[in-house]
Amino acid sequence: MGKIIAIANQKGGVGKTTTSVNLAASLGALEKRVLLIDADPQANATSGLGVDVESIEIGTYQLLEHSNTPEEAIISCSAPNVSLIPAHIDLVAIEIELVDKEKREYMLKQSLVSIKDQYDYIIIDCAPSLGLLTLNALTAADSVVIPIQCEYFALEGLGKLLNTIKSVQKIHNPDLDIEGLLLTMYDSRLRLSNQVVEEVQKHFNNMVFKTIIQRNVKLSEAPSFGESIINYDATSKGATNYLSLAEEIIQKNQ
Repeated sequence: MGKIIAIANQKGGVGKTTTSVNLAASLGALEKRVLLIDADPQANATSGLGVDVESIEIGTYQLLEHSNTPEEAIISCSAPNVSLIPAHIDLVAIEIELVDKEKREYMLKQSLVSIKDQYDYIIIDCAPSLGLLTLNALTAADSVVIPIQCEYFALEGLGKLLNTIKSVQKIHNPDLDIEGLLLTMYDSRLRLSNQVVEEVQKHFNNMVFKTIIQRNVKLSEAPSFGESIINYDATSKGATNYLSLAEEIIQKNQ
């Protein structure tokens, strides 16, 4: 039975898409069958894996509309053992279109029922908001990974996200777990980075992943080549960090 993991944080620029793409690629490199779902209208996970966003005809939008099956939406991408359900800018319209639909929060969950068993892990890259798209992802997911940037405003908005997760647990998805809080963009030379790490570990203790994603130029370069960090430079610090995160998640779920 596949595990569905949403990568969510309503703050932009915290490393959600970087984590979604590279965690999926790292799990694939560790010989797991992975499906990555791009649920962000910016479609960065799609282009980051070498897929031309303009050429997308069937993707997450059609999945949420229930106009196509997931099997029709799945395409191959540049990462080994990873399949992709791509996104397109048209996903922006879905929040308005689903507003008066019954059970609108369950659209993604219902769509994934037929394919969940075909993968070891299904990773959902969420949009930087707490709107209907993210709500669909959290309702469909078994757990959520929350990337937290090692910056001054890191903990701002985290309370809001945790409250959203609580209300999703209460109303839509009682089985939703927090897989872990992931510290990203860490720079050991900065006192601030170290302070954020200490604060987060002090407040959230066992909820924080042991793996910390360090700032790494190669991680920023890889998407412009349409590749994950594993394909782009497997010896880089970024690749080592994400492989370590993938191992931690596999161990946790054994």
